[in-house]
Amino acid sequence: MGSDFDHFFRTNYDAMVRSLTLMCGDAELAAECAQDAFTRAYARWRRISRYDVPAAWVRRVAINRVRDQVRSEQRRRAREDKAARRDETRWHDDHPAVADDRLARALSSLPDRQRTAIALHYVEGLSVHEVALVMKVSEGAVKYHLHEGRKKLEPLLDPRATEGVEP
Repeated sequence: MGSDFDHFFRTNYDAMVRSLTLMCGDAELAAECAQDAFTRAYARWRRISRYDVPAAWVRRVAINRVRDQVRSEQRRRAREDKAARRDETRWHDDHPAVADDRLARALSSLPDRQRTAIALHYVEGLSVHEVALVMKVSEGAVKYHLHEGRKKLEPLLDPRATEGVEP
């Protein structure tokens, strides 16, 4: 069981952390959530290893963990902001930088499903079918989210699009 899981971990961990980082903008949080997901998978490896795509289960757990942490952080920040306004001081958020800050900012502007589909497909390199398994949606829905996400990202990432210059 150990060597089988070791291979699975080594094959999937880095790509998962990269895509989670782009989803949430925080490399430390991404690594923490990926580690948690792999720890849970290890505890259930006899069952999970028999799944058609065990990595889909781990990704789903990691994505859910990121979402939970982000929501928790947002609630915490909202409480701090409210307290700061009472004190007439403003709390400023300092996100850790990610490899491509412009891409991270653009991705953060997308709706959750579009951001998830784009990160899994283009960053992790998953097929449309695999993304559908992870997101628990149809392949058609994945294609829709990818298409809509690309449409929204293009003007944010292509400087010519904002200057009105034709490519």
